[in-house]
Amino acid sequence: MTQEPRTAPSDATLTASGIARLANVGRAAVSNWRRRYADFPAPVGGTPTSPSFDAGEVESWLRRHGRLHEASAEQWAWRHIESYQPGARISDALSIAGAYLLIRSDRPEAPAESMPTPRKLLTHLRAIDSDLADLVDELLPKQWTPQLTTLLSAVDQLGREREPEAAFEYLHSQYVASAHSLSGLAGTPDGVAEVLLNLAGTGASTFDFTSGTGSILRMAADRALQNASVTRCYAQEINPQYALITLLRLWFVHLRAKRSGHAAQPPVVHIGDSLLADATPDLRADVVVANFPFGIHDWGHDRLAYDPRWTYGLPPRTEPELAWIQHALAHLSPSGTAVVLMPPAAALRPAGRRVRAELVRHGALRAVIALPAGLMPPTGIGLHIWVLRLPDLGQPHAGTLLVVDTTTAPTTGAIADVAGAAWRAYLSDHYAQEPGVHRAVPAIEVLDDQVDLTPQRYLPRADELATNPSQIIARISDFDKLLDGLRRSLPAVEEVETAALRLAPQADIADLVRSGGMSIHRAVSRSRPAHTVADGLVLTGADVLAGTPATGTATRAPDDDAGPEVQAGDVLIPVIGRRISARVATPEQVGAELGAGLQLLRVDPARFDPWFVAGVISRTDNLRVAGRASSTGSGALRIDVKRLAIPVLQLDQQQAYGRAFCQLVEFRIGLDRAAATGAALAREIGDSLTAGALGPRS
Repeated sequence: MTQEPRTAPSDATLTASGIARLANVGRAAVSNWRRRYADFPAPVGGTPTSPSFDAGEVESWLRRHGRLHEASAEQWAWRHIESYQPGARISDALSIAGAYLLIRSDRPEAPAESMPTPRKLLTHLRAIDSDLADLVDELLPKQWTPQLTTLLSAVDQLGREREPEAAFEYLHSQYVASAHSLSGLAGTPDGVAEVLLNLAGTGASTFDFTSGTGSILRMAADRALQNASVTRCYAQEINPQYALITLLRLWFVHLRAKRSGHAAQPPVVHIGDSLLADATPDLRADVVVANFPFGIHDWGHDRLAYDPRWTYGLPPRTEPELAWIQHALAHLSPSGTAVVLMPPAAALRPAGRRVRAELVRHGALRAVIALPAGLMPPTGIGLHIWVLRLPDLGQPHAGTLLVVDTTTAPTTGAIADVAGAAWRAYLSDHYAQEPGVHRAVPAIEVLDDQVDLTPQRYLPRADELATNPSQIIARISDFDKLLDGLRRSLPAVEEVETAALRLAPQADIADLVRSGGMSIHRAVSRSRPAHTVADGLVLTGADVLAGTPATGTATRAPDDDAGPEVQAGDVLIPVIGRRISARVATPEQVGAELGAGLQLLRVDPARFDPWFVAGVISRTDNLRVAGRASSTGSGALRIDVKRLAIPVLQLDQQQAYGRAFCQLVEFRIGLDRAAATGAALAREIGDSLTAGALGPRS
């Protein structure tokens, strides 16, 4: 009996590659199954060399033969997007999934309902943002196809297991890491975006004129929200698919801001060439950030010869990056900061010498930071960051240029710290250079025949470091004492047959809160109105983890109430983290205002020892109970301590355990301090050996 040909699949279709991903095997195995098994599903489309198969039939066959790979909801959702046909429209499938998750996020308290029709989805989107609805409308069919129905069902499941925003951020991260996103043009890695934003600071408005899929802008909006403020995001992107993904990602954060009570303005995203068709010529933003494409010589040199943006000279045809730089300055507010990624060649190419000189001479270019190689795949070179501010062209400028070398920093977090600390010190009245790392170079030293802005050119080499050998020898001795003290700081413990904690009954923290034995407090959420005043110190998450006094500052409207004040014995826990890190407030932290991103557990001292409570809730396994997916897109979890339970012990037993937990925290803080001190000491010893100031002991 011959099989009747089918002209259309009954469900979504899969290629051989898609089948291989479902079964977690190679494509050769799929070809082998087709030859060996008579009941393997017949192709329903495609070509003889690249056939497509009915996804439902394939899944049933794999399950019958025990070959279906057990995948998580995240993996299933991404596989359906990655297998979307035609392959050239995978970005459209991602955007449709994002639009679907966005309407779920807009009504988080609404009861579960069946999948909305394309018309209903558009109606809901139009109520959110008509521009967003118009962009999505171009992608939607009149009725869901079987392929989209299967895809959205998987996405819906993912959105139910995680928050919709976190679900879309996961799918986006898979997209930018895949071969479908045109390599590095889509997203900027989180580590690089963090460095850029640490330098740029915050403001009421943030603009990215080559946004890609919006990675830098989304991080800027999310960071502002974590600090109980908002920034309005503006973007322009030449790729329509990327622009839509940017808008979706920004709307997720915007909805979160509205739910937090902020009077936030919606994001604005334009499609088009920023140089040839500037969509916002009158925009002056407090923060301008960009990771623009390098080396595009057809950028409009002839058509823009008399453009008013070229305040510092017409960029040569071969210097498109200097056109982007002046475009950034043209959109900067008088007190704003622009931070952009640059290729290192732009710091020294002869063709751009005149424009570079004008940028330095007038004080528009304030800093150049060298980054380690490999931070921006597939680019393997070490990029530069240029930091710019709008100068007063009517006043002479005889300032300096900050140059920073972060190429020896071990992580992107360390890079952000080094660059940010150098920039903040440079802006202060008490700047002091760090030899080999950063230096404020007099402008006259830069303005020679080459105007070479490469940071390493102006930083001393290892053999030029003014290191005092006797000081290094003394620091080695101090470091040995530090390690010795660290070894003795661990709590004294012993093996026991029956530990009190193992047999103790458990009490839910939620029940203890209801009974009055504990209370939970969080920072006040504010909209940061236009007229604000600075008032008092705010405790930050970094302060809590380092055990240092409060370093943040409170900014509020004159009639705003202050947030919770930290009291002695309070247990402080960051809201977002990859682990639960509870600490008891130090005497220096008492009296500070609780900062954004922190929660405070206040216990009855007659019933609970604070360090005991902090220690038992910091147990590693507790993250599985108290953690749930956050919306930061960083993989960290949101900690809800009310979901935990603590052992019930007599107060004197709690205090004995509490002393041990306190010593452990002090040990961890000391260990971090020793690691930082040891790394700096190793660098100094190595540099001094190379320079001949020290030699190996004979």
